[in-house]
Order: sequence, then structure tokens, then C-alpha cells
Amino acid sequence: MQVLVSDTSVLIDIERASLTARLFDLPYDFVVPDILYEAELLEWMGPDLIDLGLRVEELTPEETTRATELKRAKAMLSTPDVFAFCLAAERGWVLLTGDGALRVEAERQEIAMHGVLWVFDEMERHEVCSTVLLKSGLEAVRDHPRCRLPIREINRRLARY
Repeated sequence: MQVLVSDTSVLIDIERASLTARLFDLPYDFVVPDILYEAELLEWMGPDLIDLGLRVEELTPEETTRATELKRAKAMLSTPDVFAFCLAAERGWVLLTGDGALRVEAERQEIAMHGVLWVFDEMERHEVCSTVLLKSGLEAVRDHPRCRLPIREINRRLARY
């Protein structure tokens, strides 16, 4: 099964859409690095995510070294995001991120990557929930004041649902 390494922003958007349980019905393994889990998820809804199927992975010393070097070179990236990036890059897994700077770095290094709209597309494709739920979820994400998703892409999906 394909492994997807998520950053926190994707999980937040999926929770905002009330689709967290459906996320784990997709035919993928979802993983976060241990530092991201402990810093950003543990107190939020980490145990629930573990119960749903989220895996927490520890980076090897070599992966940690790469993460440290990347953090030094790209100070604007958060430490948890850098660890997610390096976990995906070093293990040949796919990165799930909504962070613009992290996406730019993934493109620069040619790391396979997707965002939250791709997750919505996959939920539709694999029929893990109704399009009614997808539409209401995407509307909730769109209507949140911190939404940074491209409105044209959101509207294209909403029209399809």
C-alpha cells in the first residue's frame, strides 16, 4: 500500500471538513514523523488519529541529519514540516502538504507530493463518502478565514459534487 506522509495542515483541513474518519478509509497508509506528532498532534487529536490508523514513524539518524541540514538551509520551514519532508524523501514515500514553502521545496527536489484537494479527489474516486459530504466538507474548508486553497480549484470541485 502506498504510504503518504502528512503535515499538520492537511490533517487540520480534513478535520475542518469533518472527514477525518473517511481519510483512513482510503487505500493508503498515513504516516507522520514522531516530532510532528508530539509537537502538533498529541494534544490536539493525536490518540484519535492513531486509533483510526495513523502511524507515527521515528526518523533514522541519517534522516534526522538531512532534516537538520534542510532546516538550516530553509529557515522559513517549520521543524515538524522539515521532518515530514525528509521522512517522505528518504523513504520514497509521498508527501501530503498544504504549506506553500514546503511544496516549493518538494518541487525543487522532485519529491512526490499532493495537497488537500487531491485528498478530496481521492475520496471521491474511491467513493469513501457521498459527494454531499465532500461538498459540505469542502465548503467548510473554503469558508474558514485561514483557507489558502485556490478558489478556482475549490469551485471546480464544488460544481462537480
